[in-house]
Amino acid sequence: MTVPVIELDGVERTFPADPPVRALRDVRLRVEKGEYLSIVGPSGSGKSTLLTTLGLLDRPDTGSYRLDGIETTALDEGRRAKLRGSRIGFVFQAFHLLPHRSVVDNVGLAELYQKADRRGRTDRAEAALARVGLSHRTKFRPDRLSGGERQRVAIARALLGGPSLLLCDEPTGNLDNVNTLAVLDLFDELRSQGVTLVVITHDNDVSKRADRRVRIDDGVLT
Repeated sequence: MTVPVIELDGVERTFPADPPVRALRDVRLRVEKGEYLSIVGPSGSGKSTLLTTLGLLDRPDTGSYRLDGIETTALDEGRRAKLRGSRIGFVFQAFHLLPHRSVVDNVGLAELYQKADRRGRTDRAEAALARVGLSHRTKFRPDRLSGGERQRVAIARALLGGPSLLLCDEPTGNLDNVNTLAVLDLFDELRSQGVTLVVITHDNDVSKRADRRVRIDDGVLT
């Protein structure tokens, strides 16, 4: 049996307040390699806490989180950061592109966090841009791109280094309908190439494009 990319078992997260906020409640989730999963839920449902947990930006109070078979909950911050940088690509609602740098430079900057060899960085960035259909935009700056193109640049940056997991947080939240469909078509292509995608969204239409959909309400995954 293959090792899943994500395996959550009995994960819980509570934040101190009066009364305490139980953001995640006994969450159990398994995502296989090459699967395209969407997680949908309203504001305040626990989506953000689940995102930060999956992205190794926060750790659960109890339970187990294995990423590529590696138990993450007991790792120190340095090892968690190294695992996050090598195994997870992030795509956010905001594109987080540097306006004064070219598209290819923006993509290549991802390797600064991975501490990859600088030799061949431009070639690898150009290959990532070709993968998302932007070979003709490598020298452009972000302000000359459409919203959909900027999000594709962000996806190319997330793909650099071949992460095990592409973790997307409201990736179409800043896009119109046309660009939303273009990004979702790209996700379909990446899925066909074997990329493991987890898309967190409040939009039912976006979530329906995935192979499998789960819902989170009041910290409970169904």
